[in-house]
Amino acid sequence: MSENNNINSYDESQIQVLEGLEAVRKRPGMYIGSTSLRGLHHLVYEIVANSIDEALAGRCDEIEVFVHKDNSITVTDNGSGIPVGIHPKMGIPTLEVVHTILHAGGKFGSGAYSVSGGLHGVGASVVNALSESMVVEVCREGHIYRQEYSRGKPTTKVEIVGTTEEHGTKSTFKPDTDIFEDVVFDFDNMITRYREMAFLNRGIKIKLTDERPEEPIVKNLHYEGGIISFVEYLNKTKDALHNNVIYVEGNKDANIVEVAMQYNDGYNENVFSYANNIATTEGGTHLTGFRTAITKVFNDYARKYNFIKENDKNLSGEDVREGLTAVISVKLPEPQFEGQTKTKLGNSEIRTLVENVLSDKLTSFLEENPSIGKIILEKCLTAARAREAARKARELTRRKSALDTSTLPGKLADCSEKDPSVTEIFIVEGDSAGGSAKQGRDRRIQAILPLWGKMLNVEKSRIDKVFDNEKLLPVIIALGAGIGEEFDTSKLRYDKIIIMADADVDGSHIRMLLLTFFFRYMRPLVEQGHVYIAMPPLFKVYKGKEEYYAYDDRQVDKICREKGWRKEDPNVNIQRYKGLGEMNPDQLWETTMNPETRSIMKVALDDIITADEVFSTFMGDKVEPRKEYIHLHAKDVTNLDF
Repeated sequence: MSENNNINSYDESQIQVLEGLEAVRKRPGMYIGSTSLRGLHHLVYEIVANSIDEALAGRCDEIEVFVHKDNSITVTDNGSGIPVGIHPKMGIPTLEVVHTILHAGGKFGSGAYSVSGGLHGVGASVVNALSESMVVEVCREGHIYRQEYSRGKPTTKVEIVGTTEEHGTKSTFKPDTDIFEDVVFDFDNMITRYREMAFLNRGIKIKLTDERPEEPIVKNLHYEGGIISFVEYLNKTKDALHNNVIYVEGNKDANIVEVAMQYNDGYNENVFSYANNIATTEGGTHLTGFRTAITKVFNDYARKYNFIKENDKNLSGEDVREGLTAVISVKLPEPQFEGQTKTKLGNSEIRTLVENVLSDKLTSFLEENPSIGKIILEKCLTAARAREAARKARELTRRKSALDTSTLPGKLADCSEKDPSVTEIFIVEGDSAGGSAKQGRDRRIQAILPLWGKMLNVEKSRIDKVFDNEKLLPVIIALGAGIGEEFDTSKLRYDKIIIMADADVDGSHIRMLLLTFFFRYMRPLVEQGHVYIAMPPLFKVYKGKEEYYAYDDRQVDKICREKGWRKEDPNVNIQRYKGLGEMNPDQLWETTMNPETRSIMKVALDDIITADEVFSTFMGDKVEPRKEYIHLHAKDVTNLDF
C-alpha cells in the first residue's frame, strides 16, 4: 500500500483510554440521558434512589432533600450508612470505591439489597464525576466519617470528624457548570418526582426544602395509604364512580405485586406502571398481565350476571379501561428492562403473577361488592356502544374517502414537498389569518389549515363524538396518521404541527382545546416532539421607516430605550396587534413563519401525570380544582397574553 494511502491510518498511540470517571465527564449523556435540566435533576434522583433502596431493605424511613441558595443539593437519610472500611479487593475505603469507581455497589448480589431501583451501581460515582464539588458524611458505628471530592476525584482521605449515635448518609454536591447547560433546579419538578416515590413506598417520609426563596419552601411527602393514596391523588380532579379505591396485593418467592384502581366518569385511561420504583413508561409484562386480567374478569362477571347476553360480543380491553385510573407497582430482585429507554419490563414470571393475583382478588371484590360491580359494568357497556358508534362513523368517513390522504380537507392549502421530514403545517385560527398565512408562507414546505370557531372539548367527549365534529375532522384528515389506538406517526404527513392562534382569551382557549385533543387522542405526536406553538409578536414599534416587533411591554420599553425614543414622541408609534388577521402576509412571514427569524415553542411532555392533571383541571367539569390551581399559580404568571 502506498504511503499516501496511510495518511488517515492510526496506531496504538491513538487509542484513548479514559481512566476512572473521565468517561462519564466525556460522555455524560450516556449515563444521565442529557446535560439539560432533565439530566441535572437525574443527579438528585440517583442519590435519592440510593436512600430509597435503603428503605426497601428496611433500614431507612426518612429522607431529606435540600436545594441550597447556590443550587447545590444535600440528601440525607437515616439508613445504615455507606460502609467505610477498606474494600477487600480495591484496598481503599469502600466509601471512596462507591464514589470513584463505576459499577461498584451493593446491588449486584442478593445480600445487601433484595430489591433495588439501582441496576448498575453507577449512581453515586456518576453524580460525583459530574459535580464540581461533593462532600459525603456517613454516620456509622458510633463515628462520623467524611470525604470530599472534586469532579470525581477525592481531595481528602476518609476521615473521622466526630462521634454520634445516629446512622445514615449525608451527600452534598454542586453540579459542574462546565457540564450542564443550566444548574438551576426546578423545585416543582422535584415535588412531582418525589411525591411519586413517597406514594410507591408506603410509610417513607420525604422532606423537600427549597432554601432559595426569601421564605424557604418546605414540602413533606408521606402517604400511609401508598398507591391507594396515589390513585386518589390522580383522581382528585375527576368524579369517581365508587368511593373506595380497589386494592389488591400478592407475592410469590421474592416478587411482590400491588395494584390500586378506581373508575371515574371520564373517558380516558390513566394506568401507570412501576418496577422497583422505576416508571415503566413503555409498559411491559406487568402491564400486559394487568390488562389481560381485568378484561377477562369483567367479561366473566358480565356474562355470569347477564350484563352481556349469550350472543353478544365480549367487552374489549378499551371498553373495560375507559375512565380507569390505576397504579401497578411490582418489586422484584432481578428486573429485566427492555426498550429504547430501558423503561419496559421484560420478566415473564411477573406477567403470570400479576394476572393470577388480580384475577383472583378482583373477582372476589366484585362478588362482595355487587353495587360497585354494576356501576363499573354499566360504564363499560356504554363505552362499548360508543366504540361501536365510533367504528361505524370511522367506516362511514372512510367510505367517503375522508380519511384517505388523497382526499384532503377543502380549506387545507397543502405544500408541494412530499417528504414529511421537512414539512410543517400551521393550524391557524380564523379565515382572515389563514388567508394572510397562505399568502405569506413558503409554499414548498409549509401547509396552512384554517380553523374557525370553537372546536369540541374532547375532555368531556367520547371518540364517537370526535368523528362527528366538523372542526376536528379536518385536522385528523390533514395529519393523515389516524386517531386513538390506530394512530401511527409513520404515516404523519408533516414533521411540525404548529398551532397559530391570537394572543387573547379566545386564542388561548383554541390552543388548549387542540393540545387536549393531541394529548388524549394523538399522544405520540406530543411525546415525539412534533407539536409547536407559534409566538406571534404583540406589538410593532416604529418611527419613520424603522420598525421593530415586541412580544411584551418589557420588550417595547427595551426597544425605545436602546433606540433613544420617547414613547410620548408623536413620531414614535406603538401598534398593538389584536389578532393575526391584522398582519399583512409579509409581516406574518417575517415574525411568525420564517424558520430563520420566527419564535416557536415546542410542546414537551416531561411528566404524563402532571399533564393529565392540567388537562383534567382546565378542561374537565369540576370547577373547584380549576379555582384552586389558578389561586396557587397566579403568582407565577409572567405573560398573561400567552
